[in-house]
Amino acid sequence: MQVNPNLKFLRDNYLKTRIFVLQGSTRSGKTYSVIQFLIELCYTYQNAGMVITIARATYPSLRGSVMRDFFQILSDFNGYSERNHNKTESTYQLMGNMIEFISLDQPQKIRGRKRDIVFINEANEITLEGFNQLLFRTTAFCILDFNPSDPEHWIYDDVQTREDCKTLVTTYLDNPHLPDTIIAEIERFKKIDPDYWAVYGEGKRAAGRKGQIFRNFQKVKEIEWNECSTIVYGLDFGFSSDPTACVKLGMKNDKRYVEEMIYEKSLTIDILAKRLKAAGVQEQDIVICDSSEPRSIIELNKHGIRAIGVKKGPDSVRAGINELLSLTIFASESSGNFWQEVSWYAWDLDKNTQKPTDKPIDAHNHLMDALRYANTIKKREIHI
Repeated sequence: MQVNPNLKFLRDNYLKTRIFVLQGSTRSGKTYSVIQFLIELCYTYQNAGMVITIARATYPSLRGSVMRDFFQILSDFNGYSERNHNKTESTYQLMGNMIEFISLDQPQKIRGRKRDIVFINEANEITLEGFNQLLFRTTAFCILDFNPSDPEHWIYDDVQTREDCKTLVTTYLDNPHLPDTIIAEIERFKKIDPDYWAVYGEGKRAAGRKGQIFRNFQKVKEIEWNECSTIVYGLDFGFSSDPTACVKLGMKNDKRYVEEMIYEKSLTIDILAKRLKAAGVQEQDIVICDSSEPRSIIELNKHGIRAIGVKKGPDSVRAGINELLSLTIFASESSGNFWQEVSWYAWDLDKNTQKPTDKPIDAHNHLMDALRYANTIKKREIHI
């Protein structure tokens, strides 16, 4: 049976170095391999009392990705036991070792007790300071995985250059379990968006993005929501191939404050409603949605979510983008998928001149669309 190179890399080197970086394309099996490796360690070193931390930038993204994968893998191998799972503390006891799940929006846990091993999932979403705080309290080794979507990042300069760091670059072709449908979905970007393909198809470090639409966004550590005159949510529906994406938008004169709330595939309406409520959406809050799915909007309302469809027109996308370009927009630095879309959302290029047109590429726009929907509330471009 073919073994994913990421798993072999970890098995062969974990006693030899301090930091492992798994860099690669989408669906190269990085996260799955790390989880499998950590589970193997717990079975190899039974009753060792190891503390293994699995971390990501925010708790919603942690819960919707690596945490879900961990428990799915355990269940697939008949290794999950309800009595070993402390859901309140987000910990799991496995063969006399403890695995804990934390996010960097839980600072008390980052600066908490020491650990033996830390795995930072989607490490390009966190700050260098967050990485250092985790590493300071890690006695054995650290594993990072990421897609190299940023042209400049501390991972390249401050981690991969270390003598005690080993890096492995893999692509989706290294994943022996990937279905043909997913392979085809990835490979269609060869023609649609070559820059995106280089990163998410070939695992290469991103170059500067030609035609990038939004360059007027600024990162902030925290948003003071109580200073906003209006707060609204924007929601773009997805399911299997595209994620459902939700943002929280605060308004204060010509300033906008944005935070990513949901970015997850395969959400049914009842689960989506629970996610929205868990994210802080209350009965009186307005959630402005993609109006092309009226049935989903009706169902959300039945679940107590005040969902409203956005009014669309023949030029509403470009008009909405131009409106956002005229504003000063601040987004939380922990909104990893949001910032990734900001980097990749671009105007289509003229095939002859290679200059940007006024038509955006219909990709990397799920949270961008959700933001546009939310921002229409001031113009009352909504209908129930």
